[in-house]
Amino acid sequence: MLGFVPPLPQQPGRPPAGRPQPGRPQPGRPPSTGHMIVCGDDALARRLAVELRFVYGERVTLLLPPGRDANSPETPLTQRGRAAALFGRMSAAMNRTAANGNGSTGGNDTNAGVEAVRIMEAPEPSDDVLEEAGVDRAAALALVYDDDERNIRAALTARRLNPRLRLVIRLYNRKLGQHLEALLDQAAAVAMPGIDPALLDASTTVLSDADTAAPALAATALTGSSKVIQAEGLLLRAAERPPPRPGETLDPGLCTLALLSSTTNDPAGSEGSDSSGAEGPQLLPDEQTVASAEGRGTVVLEAISRAAPDRPATRMGGRGAPLAQVFSRRLRWSALGVAVAAVALVIASVLTTEDSLLHSSYLTLLDLLGMNDPAEDAPAARQIIQLLSGVAGLLLLPLLIAAVLEAFGTLRTASSLRRPPRGLSGHVVLLGLGKIGTRVLVRLRELDIPVVVVEEDPEARGIPLARSMHVPTVLGDVTQEGVLEAAKIRRAHALLALTSIDTTNLEATLYARSVKPDLRVALRLYDDEFATAVYRTLRTAHPQALTRSRSVSHLAAPSFAVAMMGRQILGAVPVERKVMLFAALEVAGHPQLEGRTVEQAFQASSWRVLAIDATPPADRNPDLAAVPPYPPQGPPTPSGLVWDLHPGYMLRAQDRVVIAATRRGLAELLRRQRTVAPQQ
Repeated sequence: MLGFVPPLPQQPGRPPAGRPQPGRPQPGRPPSTGHMIVCGDDALARRLAVELRFVYGERVTLLLPPGRDANSPETPLTQRGRAAALFGRMSAAMNRTAANGNGSTGGNDTNAGVEAVRIMEAPEPSDDVLEEAGVDRAAALALVYDDDERNIRAALTARRLNPRLRLVIRLYNRKLGQHLEALLDQAAAVAMPGIDPALLDASTTVLSDADTAAPALAATALTGSSKVIQAEGLLLRAAERPPPRPGETLDPGLCTLALLSSTTNDPAGSEGSDSSGAEGPQLLPDEQTVASAEGRGTVVLEAISRAAPDRPATRMGGRGAPLAQVFSRRLRWSALGVAVAAVALVIASVLTTEDSLLHSSYLTLLDLLGMNDPAEDAPAARQIIQLLSGVAGLLLLPLLIAAVLEAFGTLRTASSLRRPPRGLSGHVVLLGLGKIGTRVLVRLRELDIPVVVVEEDPEARGIPLARSMHVPTVLGDVTQEGVLEAAKIRRAHALLALTSIDTTNLEATLYARSVKPDLRVALRLYDDEFATAVYRTLRTAHPQALTRSRSVSHLAAPSFAVAMMGRQILGAVPVERKVMLFAALEVAGHPQLEGRTVEQAFQASSWRVLAIDATPPADRNPDLAAVPPYPPQGPPTPSGLVWDLHPGYMLRAQDRVVIAATRRGLAELLRRQRTVAPQQ
């Protein structure tokens, strides 16, 4: 892992690249060494720049395309205008916090002496544009365009211009991301022979905002309370618990991660955020604060279990074609009626003719198929049975024809999308099969949760996946009447509105709530202020139902920011409208951890040590978020993480720890480590 990137030597006599353009800063004053560059075209780029500037106190250059945001064409502001407005709101909020005495001061001020974000505009991150942004002197570059090809092209250019540059790349294609990461690291190794492998491990990081946000969105739809983090094959479950009743004592779990806001159970209360004050959620409280909190729910680290090896998402209805999907219910009932009639005829033949059961069954089948001779000399009972068998045989012929036709129709439409079955209930209705919706669909199916998908575009990214997994899919505009009814919204357990249009998500949510007031709802909204207003309104109108508004950029930006600092994020857990991060850190170089006990290292509202990796440094898995390979035979290899920590354990420099931290707490740890690194 990389905590400090030494600056590249300034090339003497080299003029700044690029030509002055309207709306751009003059290139005659290039940014100083060690800054960070963010290139993108949507809300993630703006949110990431805010995270780096106002949480980590870094010097940031933000490169945006000219014009309006493609995801919000109705917004009159350009990309530059929206970014400037966001930075202005964040700066005002920080000033208010500092004026109230709640912010950091003195040496802990992440923004002391840091200039405002430098905003540039360019259609493409070309060589000249990246040089003008100072990529040859930058510490890290984030490429978070929505287009994978543009990110790859810019990454190759940036690696050529600065082999030491730390790259954080947004890619949706996982396999391509793995190959690209290895390629760029290899290019850095070739350009700098003898580079420390530890530095190379953090030189290129490929992330997906969809993968980062999907677990939180899926968990919100399932229970609204359980979030799962994975570390070295172990699952950490953070669960919300309601306030205890008078005289009731709840299991505290392994530790208390957060106190929910005091307005959680107030229909008119707002979902807690960084600006909620004392009534908002408190992350990582100490034991005294937890004991004195009354009427507040908690988020506790409830259980730790071993993660199963990765398996593909299951199909709905099994791998084969069930009988219910091949033949209709009416045909199945008709076949059952013919079978019952045949059994009744066999029994009647045995009772009236005193023949054996086997011979009676044989004669009855011949009569049904019209293959027997007339029973002219047989008793009257036998003749009557033969007549009834002939009538039943007449019913059998159209039944066989219908079965053949239905089977042929099923085979013909096997490759088409499946319709929601009639008796489906307790499922999740998922709106949108774009990048985020597709990842959430996979996550829900991995948990064997029944899903019905609604998508307007028949050529959407996730349609082939839904077809291969046999997920019921409704094609149509969700805002049109009858589409949500076709998805069985009245019997659904939850609604996930994940389209790329805020108004569509809101309209679908309002209509679904009018049909089923107690429906659990989670909707994706780009604008935070709009999300807060929607949340308050829905919560006031439907206090008995769970409502959550989620921003993908808000969930994904902390992971991208920490990757730019050269650290690994195991997961991000939303606590109302705040985010708690789980990260793996080396103790060496962190004065707040090294040489302190676990109890002394705990910093309320900032960070808490959860586990220690007892594996020798040479044998450690560099990626704690990955599931270790399972042996083909025998029990799985035990994890090296020790979770049951004694408060008096002294943290050593060679230890690696798993911590839960707030965004600002983790920023303080990384800032301290970055300051110490050059002296080593």
